[in-house]
Amino acid sequence: MKKKFCKKRYIIPCILILLLFPFCYWQNNAINITEYPYHSPKITGAWEGCRIVQISDLHNKRFGKGQKRLVDSIKKCRPDYIVLTGDLVDSNRFDMAPARELVREAVKIAPVYYITGNHELWLDEANYNSLLSMLSEEQVVILKDECETLTRNGDMIELIGLDDASLRSTALNDLAKETTDHLRILLSHEPQYFEKYCAQNVDLVLTGHAHGGQFILPFVGPVVAPDQGLFPKYTQGSFERNGTTMLVSRGLGNSVIPVRLFNYPEIVCVELGKE
Repeated sequence: MKKKFCKKRYIIPCILILLLFPFCYWQNNAINITEYPYHSPKITGAWEGCRIVQISDLHNKRFGKGQKRLVDSIKKCRPDYIVLTGDLVDSNRFDMAPARELVREAVKIAPVYYITGNHELWLDEANYNSLLSMLSEEQVVILKDECETLTRNGDMIELIGLDDASLRSTALNDLAKETTDHLRILLSHEPQYFEKYCAQNVDLVLTGHAHGGQFILPFVGPVVAPDQGLFPKYTQGSFERNGTTMLVSRGLGNSVIPVRLFNYPEIVCVELGKE
C-alpha cells in the first residue's frame, strides 16, 4: 500500500513536466503579428496604405527549414518595405546561416533595410565584416548613420538608420537637425533612448532590444530587459511624446536568457495613413 502511494505522488509532477515542454515550445516558437496603424498629416496620398514590416532580435533563431514559417508570416503582412532593427545574430554563439536564410527570402518580398544592434557590435572584426558582406551580397541596404529618401509617385519619406555604436554620439542630431515636411522614420535598436529620439526631428521610431521583458507575469508585467533592468518600461507596444511615436518590437529570439514566458515572438507591421 505504501509503495503504491509513493508511486502516485510522482504522477502529477511527471504530468506537469510533460505538459511544460510543449507549453514552453509554443511560447517561444509561435509567431505573433502585431499591426499598428500610424497616421500623420505628413503622409501624402502616394504613401497612404504603405506597409512596413519590422523584424528585430532574431539571435540566430530558426522558424522552420529555411525560415519558412517566419517568411510566410512576413508575406501575410503584404509589406512594401522590410526593416531589420538589429541583433540578427548572437555574439555568444555566432551563426550567420539563419540570418542568411531569412534575408535571402525577404528581399524577394520587398526592399530590405538593416541597422546594427548591440550583438553585432560585440562580434569580433572578422565575423562583423562577414555579416555585413553577406547582407550586401543578398541586396540588403545597410544604413549606418545614414538617411535614405524613399520616393513613391514623386512623394517622399525619409528613413534614418542609426548605428548602435552611435546611440551616445551626436550622429542622430546631425542626421535630423533640419526640420522637414516629409515623414521621417528612425530605425534604432534600443528603446531606452526614447527621450533622445523625442528631442530630434523624427516622427516614428522602430526599435527592439528589450525582448518584450522576457517574462510577462500576470499582475506584474514585463520582468527584465537589457539596459533597463527589472520591471522595465519600454518593452513592447507604442509610446508617444512631443509628436514622436516609438514602436517597440518584442523581437523573435533569445540570448542570455534562453526562454520566454507569456511573451510570444513578434513581427511588427505598420500601415501608414493620412491623419
